[in-house]
Amino acid sequence: MSKVDLALWHTEIMNLEYTMNSLRRVGMYFLLGTLGYPLHSIPAFPQIAIATSGTPGPNVSRERDGQHDFDFEIGTWKTHLTRRQHPLTGSTAWVDYEGTSVVRKVWSGRANLVELNVDGAAGHIQGLSLRLYNPKSHQWSLNYAKASGGVLGQPTIGEFKNGRGEFYDQEPFDGRVILVRNVWSDITPTSCRFEQAFSEDGGKTWEVNWIATDTRLKEEPDESSGAADFKKARTGTQHASTEPAGQHDFDFEIGTWQIHLSRLQDRLVGSKTWVKFDGTSVTRRVWEGRANLEEFETDSPTGHIEGLTLRVFNPQTDQWSIYWANSQDPTLGQPIQPMVGEFKNGRGEFYDQELWKGRSVFVRFVWSEITPNSAHFEQSYSDDGGKTWEVNWITDQTRDESVKH
Repeated sequence: MSKVDLALWHTEIMNLEYTMNSLRRVGMYFLLGTLGYPLHSIPAFPQIAIATSGTPGPNVSRERDGQHDFDFEIGTWKTHLTRRQHPLTGSTAWVDYEGTSVVRKVWSGRANLVELNVDGAAGHIQGLSLRLYNPKSHQWSLNYAKASGGVLGQPTIGEFKNGRGEFYDQEPFDGRVILVRNVWSDITPTSCRFEQAFSEDGGKTWEVNWIATDTRLKEEPDESSGAADFKKARTGTQHASTEPAGQHDFDFEIGTWQIHLSRLQDRLVGSKTWVKFDGTSVTRRVWEGRANLEEFETDSPTGHIEGLTLRVFNPQTDQWSIYWANSQDPTLGQPIQPMVGEFKNGRGEFYDQELWKGRSVFVRFVWSEITPNSAHFEQSYSDDGGKTWEVNWITDQTRDESVKH
């Protein structure tokens, strides 16, 4: 159910072969990790993640496998943050925060999800970070979102060497383009340190503006829910009344599902041939309900598909941004452009513009026919500015009641 953003997240998988083409869009910035939480803003990206499993090239085995480099962070931590108030101004004023970080392994260890929650004299910080490992480049991409924005931004990319992790990216800050560096160090089974630094001279000098030290508290159990959560959310007994109503639009997706998929063999060429196959998906509520994470798996006629979808709610716009990653291309790609939309009268519609076979098209996702135990999803393309739409992906899902959460 990769694009479960409502019950059809898997729909997003959009045929394995063609999906690979679209994957480029995802690129989440989320570097938060357990320690780090970026100071800058973050954009959003499309929905579900889809992927086909593949065999590494002949040279991959010669390189170091870094998939387990972040394993030290799995668990629950006491986090102390120190943040420079005004980076790159010569300021020496710092503010402190105390709180917790929870890091969970997802996607069979190819990714992990971090939730940061800290308070200090300067206010409250909540961050969500998705880290994805690329087995081809042997690097991690760190993608970050903050509670106030509900979108992901430029990924920070890097790797660990000799017990030290360094990750870099280039992005705008106060109207200027700067370099950003994230460093993990001093790693032990019960503690670690994170620093974020900015450089405005091409990396010749770096100014540290964010320091986080973590001390392990206890192991955090995995959590997910099913039909009961759906009913509780709809009756208002589970969430605070102060939360935006749209934040619970995807609650119906929480749980384990059996999925039947139909994919149009080719798109925008008049094809009438459909390919059908089945799969499974699991969707978990994360970030206190402001986001959900879905893992999808199926065997299609073209091969094995695995996808990861992160849906993040933006409280300022009452809209959802849907991001996805492919196990073949877990860096999420560029440019960062999520599927964005909302639910109205029980129907969810999400849109973006992207390239298909070199041509610019509109893409639309629709969730409908939603009940506590089923949902319907469709993906469509339009090459005439939205006047007409061709459906190319259909997903029907049924809740798997045999799985107890």
